[in-house]
Amino acid sequence: MNPLLRVSIIALTLASITSLAQEKNIEGRWLSGDGEGWIEIRLAADGLIGVAAGSTTVTAGAPPRLDSKNPDPALRNRPIEGMTIMRGFEYQGDGRWTGGTIYDPNSGKTYRATVTLVDRDTLKLRGYIGISLFGRSDTWTRDDR
Repeated sequence: MNPLLRVSIIALTLASITSLAQEKNIEGRWLSGDGEGWIEIRLAADGLIGVAAGSTTVTAGAPPRLDSKNPDPALRNRPIEGMTIMRGFEYQGDGRWTGGTIYDPNSGKTYRATVTLVDRDTLKLRGYIGISLFGRSDTWTRDDR
């Protein structure tokens, strides 16, 4: 095998392994910017997803918080915990995910969004309507409890 071809194959393999490791760094439990909710983020077959994993404001034994603001009346009685609120994000490299949506159970609205892993413990989200200029940013922190 040509030495240059061999070096190229090795370099591509290493780059692919590094990219996969960066992708997996986002997986885990995150605390929302307002400190009221935990979101479990993981990689799935169709990209990055986030599942509502609990609330810091709900006491033990209390009834579950419901999706009461959902625009679809048929969905307003479902519990928020366990609900997929982020979906469809594709990895773009350098800790950045795009092309997905995020659902805000506090408002019942779904936004297009980008997600950026700033460092191991900091996640920046930008939800928007139309273009990113018209949106809101939030910073989540890793919660490894």
